[in-house]
Amino acid sequence: MEHDTPTTHPSSKSDSDRSSVELAARRTGMSFQRTRMSADRTLMSVIRTSLSLIGFGFTIYQVFAKLHEAEVLKSAVAPRHFGLALVLLGVTMLAVGIGYHVAFMLSLRRQREQMKVGGLVHAESPFPVSLTLIVALLLLAIGVLAIASMVFDAGPFV
Repeated sequence: MEHDTPTTHPSSKSDSDRSSVELAARRTGMSFQRTRMSADRTLMSVIRTSLSLIGFGFTIYQVFAKLHEAEVLKSAVAPRHFGLALVLLGVTMLAVGIGYHVAFMLSLRRQREQMKVGGLVHAESPFPVSLTLIVALLLLAIGVLAIASMVFDAGPFV
């Protein structure tokens, strides 16, 4: 018995090729998102380390300053300088980390745009604002204020 219904087969190899290219473009687009998130995780680790250095250094500075004020210690200059050095190291590390992150993200955006122009990715969704970068910038400002407070014995942290 014969059927009048035609069997459906891909009309040509080009349909299969178009599907393959579409899937590859989507995978490449997702890899850009994964790379962006990886850069944010790297910045988070810089933030974590910097915050530890800033916090520990500021604590050392304040503890020895209070011990000196209470006349428990005759001189607290060396420990206070060590605390200040830790805060400076934390702020410097954070500034370098932010600079690296911004440079990397700009490079990633340029590469993504080139691939979009070449038709290799869709790039329909924009890269969102990095909340991690915003937090890093706020922490950098707080670190700079802490240094100013320590050096000039004035400000919000004295």
